[in-house]
Amino acid sequence: QVQLIESGGGSVQAGDSLRLACAASGRPFGMYVTVWFRQAPGQEREFVAALNRMDGITDYTDSVKGRFTISRDGTKNTVYLQMNSLKPEDTAVYYCALGTRRSYSSASYNYWGQGTQVTVSS
Repeated sequence: QVQLIESGGGSVQAGDSLRLACAASGRPFGMYVTVWFRQAPGQEREFVAALNRMDGITDYTDSVKGRFTISRDGTKNTVYLQMNSLKPEDTAVYYCALGTRRSYSSASYNYWGQGTQVTVSS
């Protein structure tokens, strides 16, 4: 049984930073890609960032490029999302997920965490 647990969300001011963590347990065999999605109230779940642990390739949605960084600590089986220069439009519930290949569609991912709330005030 694979479980993903997110942590690190909170309420901050615009310009502040947060680091989200996604800890995986179980045996996610073949799940090479970890992604972060986010969902704001009344909106669809949106791709934020991806990391392929086999080749280290990362990918970001345009709105977070240069501000967010996805990384991995293999010893802890944890993926992080460092979020700098936060903006009010970054406010959302952030979810991590595992999948076999990188995709911008949330339907492509097999396992999901419960989500962590990020609120950025101006």
